[in-house]
Amino acid sequence: MDTRDPKVFRVVGVIEPADVPRLCEELTALLGGRDGPDVICDVGGVTRPDLATVEALARLRLTVQRLGRRMTVRNAQPALRALLELVGLDGLLTPPAAPGDRTAGTSA
Repeated sequence: MDTRDPKVFRVVGVIEPADVPRLCEELTALLGGRDGPDVICDVGGVTRPDLATVEALARLRLTVQRLGRRMTVRNAQPALRALLELVGLDGLLTPPAAPGDRTAGTSA
């Protein structure tokens, strides 16, 4: 396992099936080849998670695996989390922050 900080790949907006090859190419370019740090795929900017988003994440995971790395998904909305659980890809998800884990705000 690589001990360097993971690379962050952000997926934003509405994901269409036609976007998947481009996303995989962008991720491959970001990683630059085999044997490097793991990848965090930040999906907090996805505006309408659906099965096209799930397909994109599955293909991105395959891209990362082909390069000998691992990928996790962070900032997934509840709807996307549910879809990933439904298709058996929930192992990609980082756990959501617990309510007591807040670092800002006020208390009563």
